[in-house]
Amino acid sequence: MADPNVIVLDHPVIQTKLTELRDVATEPRKFRALLNEIASLMVYEVTRDWPTEPRPIRTPMEAMTGRALARPITLVPILRAGLGMADGVLHLLPDARMGHLGVRRDEATLLPIAYYQKLPPDIADTEVLLIDPMLATGGSGAAAVSFLKQAGVVSMRFVCLVAAPEGIAALHAQHPEIPIYCAAVDRQLNEKGYILPGLGDAGDRLFGT
Repeated sequence: MADPNVIVLDHPVIQTKLTELRDVATEPRKFRALLNEIASLMVYEVTRDWPTEPRPIRTPMEAMTGRALARPITLVPILRAGLGMADGVLHLLPDARMGHLGVRRDEATLLPIAYYQKLPPDIADTEVLLIDPMLATGGSGAAAVSFLKQAGVVSMRFVCLVAAPEGIAALHAQHPEIPIYCAAVDRQLNEKGYILPGLGDAGDRLFGT
């Protein structure tokens, strides 16, 4: 049975850009542009049911009451690849603050290792978008969610481009209530923990390393 907490955004424009992003011939400059474009497109659906509140304003014609987001927003990219999605999200949500989480995967054990954490002091009172292009083994993602919970966050969403079934299972084994938004759920991981068919190492392709 499909997991209701996994939301695949299969919009034709997102899928077209994701196909370009996957292509091995896509160079770092184009890869960066596509990553930001896809992140911007995804934000519309990811934030669709965020709470709003009345906001009185005056138009050039008369007074009225509109609607505005009820809570501040914090964007938390998982370093380093998550930075590649940040500008795309901020394009749509320019007032969002940014926290940073450095979580890397040990290449031998595939377990997450935290090396950096800098979050806004009032992050618990905000809507949080945790972003990373890939949800592979799920170790880094689950660890990042744990760090945010320790900081008091109660409302967060995990946003990625490509997820592996193993990564979804691992994150939801620890945090079943966290919604995962992605553009695709791929087939599987290989023996080195890379997603198949995937798009390679997002950080390396993003930064040309």
